[in-house]
Amino acid sequence: MASLTAGRRGGRTDAALRAALGVGVLLLIVLLWDLGVRGQWVLVFGIKMAFLPPPVEVARLLWDFAFGGLYDDAYSAALWEHLGASTSRVLAGFGLATAIGVPLGVLMGRFVWVNAALDPAVNLFRPIPATAWVPLVLLIIGFGNQATVFLITLSAFFPILLNTLAAVKEVPPRMVEAGRMLGTSGWGILLKVVVPAATPGIVSGLRIGLGLAWVILVLGEANGIDTGLGAMITLAREQVRTDRVVVGMIVIGLAGFLSDRVLVRGLGLLFGRRPLVRA
Repeated sequence: MASLTAGRRGGRTDAALRAALGVGVLLLIVLLWDLGVRGQWVLVFGIKMAFLPPPVEVARLLWDFAFGGLYDDAYSAALWEHLGASTSRVLAGFGLATAIGVPLGVLMGRFVWVNAALDPAVNLFRPIPATAWVPLVLLIIGFGNQATVFLITLSAFFPILLNTLAAVKEVPPRMVEAGRMLGTSGWGILLKVVVPAATPGIVSGLRIGLGLAWVILVLGEANGIDTGLGAMITLAREQVRTDRVVVGMIVIGLAGFLSDRVLVRGLGLLFGRRPLVRA
């Protein structure tokens, strides 16, 4: 009992140290950012820090974006409206990519003929970047939410599919044989043996796909959309408002981080809190 309590305390201490280390690195980045702006540093790739807003200015603008009361412009207290619109598009695209990519990856990884039929098409379309799809999407779908959700779905689909495919192929054959010896057959092998065994790889694909969904958001919301973080960043770029661009980037980063944590926690509960699912 004492050893169990000591182990829990040690785990909490390690978690606190890791959190402190992460926060320390973030504070160091902010400090270097402030020093770079003040000293007008020029970094690799010709990055001119003098053109960036100082952290204090960005913090004030972020506060006004969330709660208002400082600048009283069109974006004061507008964070939740833009964040809600962007989140709904990300979740819609990611949900579609998951609903298609996971089952298809399981089938391709398990059945040779399904893989033989679909692998050429997957590897043909996979290298095409989302930016190359934009002109075609605008012509065949048009401006607005549907085009954005399509681009997000397309970007998230391939990492989900390929990670699921690889994870299913790595399931040990002896595990499948053991399942059959215990009376499991047909679709039961997939649902009760293959998918649970492939869970860590599937979750890795979902996390990558969700991250890419937020990455492609700005591209999707850059055309024909008035509400959303990507639309805000696009307008700020046209107005040469680097401070507002940075605020939008920070909000997207925070939203992506929190959505990843929610995804991992939810899947950890769903799949019995496997160690790699909680990573």
